[in-house]
Amino acid sequence: MNLQAELNKAGGFKNLELLAKQVVEGFISGMHKSPFHGFSAEFAEHKIYNQGESTRHIDWKLFAKTDKLYTKRYDDETNLRCHLIIDNSSSMHFPELKEFSISKLNKIGFSALASASLMHILKKQRDAVGLSIYSEDYDYYAPEKGSERHHQMLLSQLAQTVITKQINKQTETYRYLHQIAEKIHRRSLIFFFTDMFQTSDGSDKLFEALRHLKHNKHEVVLFHVMDKAKELRFDFDNTPKRFIDVETNEFINLYPNTVKESYERAVDDYFKSIRLKCLQYQIKYVEADINKPFDTILTTYMVERQKFI
Repeated sequence: MNLQAELNKAGGFKNLELLAKQVVEGFISGMHKSPFHGFSAEFAEHKIYNQGESTRHIDWKLFAKTDKLYTKRYDDETNLRCHLIIDNSSSMHFPELKEFSISKLNKIGFSALASASLMHILKKQRDAVGLSIYSEDYDYYAPEKGSERHHQMLLSQLAQTVITKQINKQTETYRYLHQIAEKIHRRSLIFFFTDMFQTSDGSDKLFEALRHLKHNKHEVVLFHVMDKAKELRFDFDNTPKRFIDVETNEFINLYPNTVKESYERAVDDYFKSIRLKCLQYQIKYVEADINKPFDTILTTYMVERQKFI
């Protein structure tokens, strides 16, 4: 079934579950090209064998295919808790789209489909998943659960978030990260989708909040969501344009080439500073370009899950 046709037929993201399933299946079918060659859709039931462990649970069939030692993990060992956090400020709805396609998503659409794809895998593993969405307010919160009803509720919320336009919605991310840290009482794997654009200089406060999550023993992955061509490389044709800050409604008229070099240098320095702070605070940093496939997101999940369990 064609993914773009499904998106158009659904009027956006109503068939998010089907899209997520196809994203995951496409990823798994290509896994023979990756270091995870040999895993099936139940790949998270295995972990790399460490010398000194009992050989009782080694999967010898998988060894025959991969020439690597993996041990089977059972239901009581593999269940984990995962919490997805999505920045829903106005800048996350860039670029503004009238129609979505699997190859043309804005930042919030990419984050929602990536989250739904992670949820699809977590559901197959019978893991518990929760969701937080914030903008100027704490828009949505659901604790970690594993039921089908809960799964459908989260999918519905993700779809609604994508199609609901955010007008001049700013955010102070650190406030909501502190609240989330207080709400999650059991050790969890946390995936945080944000473009890291804030109207105030809250970078230090944001990383203090991320440290709050780390202090509570959670593992944190920051997916830095961006339209790399536009937001980092400033790839616009050199005709007069009005650039509008979607969060403050401020604007500037200019020829893109007049600021391209200085803009790119400033943003590149800012992004580098984010990566360095993540490294300093032992937060996993992952660049998530909305014009690229979801493989980086799902591979990150696989690696982090193996480390987490």
